[in-house]
Amino acid sequence: MTAPPFSVPGSRAEVEEGTAFTPRFDANGLVSCIAVDARDGQVLMLAHMNAESLRRTLETGEAWYWSRSRGELWHKGATSGQVQRVVEMRVDCDQDAVLIRVEVGGDGGCCHTGRRACFYRTVTLEPDDGRATLRTGGA
Repeated sequence: MTAPPFSVPGSRAEVEEGTAFTPRFDANGLVSCIAVDARDGQVLMLAHMNAESLRRTLETGEAWYWSRSRGELWHKGATSGQVQRVVEMRVDCDQDAVLIRVEVGGDGGCCHTGRRACFYRTVTLEPDDGRATLRTGGA
């Protein structure tokens, strides 16, 4: 395995204002990654990356994730054809979340349910009893 192209986070000022990419992995060794359609800005999915999947994403220009449910690396689109080509990668202010703008191959979908995006339901509060419910709408 090749060493990741980033180092351990430094001081708060270095993390927030410096030029070094120093992702802050959580206790499980993961950072959250939001994938957004580069064309229209729609949020497609949220997944997680470990150091190896982040390194592979940077090296190949295609999205790699860590599957928490399967406990393995996951090259998005390897079986579905929905490969995500990374157009741009951003990191948030404290470097514990990544956002990637992608062009999606295949049928353009990203969700395992067959939808274009994973965020296809809205949460609403029922006025009569205050219960939260889900409504399907688009994506």
